[in-house]
Amino acid sequence: MPTAAAVPFEETSIAALGAALDAGRLSAVDLLQAYLKRIDAYDRNGPTLRSVRMVNPDAPAIAAEADRQRMLAGRRKGPLHGIPILIKDNIATADRLTTAAGSVALADASAKRDAFIARALREAGAIILGKANMTEFANFMAVGMPAGYSSLGGQVLNPYATQVDGDCIPIVIPGGSSSGSAVAAAANLAAAAIGTETSGSLLSPASANGLVTVKPTVGLISRAGIIPIAASQDIAGPLARTVEDAAILLGALTGIDADDATTSARDRRAHGDYTQFLDRDRIKGARIGVPRAKDDPANDVFYGKLTEEQAAIMNAAIACLNDLGATVIEAVIPTAGRVGGPGSVIDVTVTNRFSPLNGKTAPVSTVFFYEFKRGLEDYLRDYAKGGSIGRLGQIIAFNEADPGRALRFGQDLLLRAESTNGDLDQAEYRDARRFDLESAQAGLDGYFAQHRLDAVLFPANIGAAIAAKAGYPSVSVPAGFQNRAGERATPPYPFGATFAGPAYSEPTLLAFAYAFEQATQWRRPPPNLGPL
Repeated sequence: MPTAAAVPFEETSIAALGAALDAGRLSAVDLLQAYLKRIDAYDRNGPTLRSVRMVNPDAPAIAAEADRQRMLAGRRKGPLHGIPILIKDNIATADRLTTAAGSVALADASAKRDAFIARALREAGAIILGKANMTEFANFMAVGMPAGYSSLGGQVLNPYATQVDGDCIPIVIPGGSSSGSAVAAAANLAAAAIGTETSGSLLSPASANGLVTVKPTVGLISRAGIIPIAASQDIAGPLARTVEDAAILLGALTGIDADDATTSARDRRAHGDYTQFLDRDRIKGARIGVPRAKDDPANDVFYGKLTEEQAAIMNAAIACLNDLGATVIEAVIPTAGRVGGPGSVIDVTVTNRFSPLNGKTAPVSTVFFYEFKRGLEDYLRDYAKGGSIGRLGQIIAFNEADPGRALRFGQDLLLRAESTNGDLDQAEYRDARRFDLESAQAGLDGYFAQHRLDAVLFPANIGAAIAAKAGYPSVSVPAGFQNRAGERATPPYPFGATFAGPAYSEPTLLAFAYAFEQATQWRRPPPNLGPL
């Protein structure tokens, strides 16, 4: 049988890999070994990307079984049969992989059972290749912790620009807390990966690594078995190199779960196959909002933050949408400036010595503090095993006992979360959650209705918070490259465009992203990570 070296697999779509496996031109064992060799060459050695926290020791046996099943049945088990997929380190798996959220305190924490989405991947035939590194506790440990850093897995690097400064902090970030998943997918260390988002943790790394992601509607995919920040906003989603691959993965992850009541909500609209919506012509006549106001900087809260390079990328994206037949409406979202404002945040004293805010205060979501403590302790009770840690206070104590290893950037957010009682009936929590919904959900609903919009176009992850607080979906797609990070010149690295819409509008958003992707073809692999 030909090996993966004889069948090009880098940048190859899931559908094409599946076809090669079906035709016998490739085996799951050989494909897995090819990815493992790349992980060794580029993640463990070479540029040392540190995107893969742990490889599944059972993956070779699972791949061999996938080949055997395909040969005996003459067909694939599901759309991901024999396809190696990485998952974020906060997603429970009942195997020899641990689920640690990047924390040395949870390094030995295995899981009693699979998270729903891990089970769904297995049922679709996927090989869970391992756990991807992530920002520790999904970047809810310390204000200013670098994206992609965890005490357990080290610092994830952006594969397009791997330089670090004198403190070993990346000059070009690898993206939000799902950075390990994104970097691994971008560097062709797996066919695709799964990440999670509370606010920007899928969109940010997708943009920074030239990937497609779907941040689904809260309720489309089960949250059960995921170490959380905030259940009201948390959701898992795919990180892939093409819109089609993202659509395939999204369909595999959906399903009703008795352990997550939102998945059986009356208005839930899920589809097992999202590739059916990849119609390039669907964008013709669509109305797409662009929330910018060049002449009103105070209200230009999304596009006003862009650099000249980023503005040029978005101008080209808007021109492309016009060329594709969409109608672009420029108008601000009236409530956008209130999102994350007074009434919904708690000021935290920053203790991270690497942060320019060290010794000052920073506003952080009130909802996050309350939901994090409660959700983390629920997860530790219901899923974790193999350790003595069951409460947030024990994690804090563990870290304080080994600060050299555990507390490079401090734990000011964990300490503030511990000071709450985790009671979601508290007036402080209820008022903040109501404020979030009024400024985000009601604001977007009014914006869509007033301008009769099908979607809104945001730069990269800059609009992540308003859609995330509303629980609404977003789809990000590569849109260009930039050459600066702040004042520094850098190698070219990606920048994305994001389509957001009302609840359960994933089919529409995928169609728009597909049309844009096919017209622009901005996906480029990292230039120094070619075939071995």
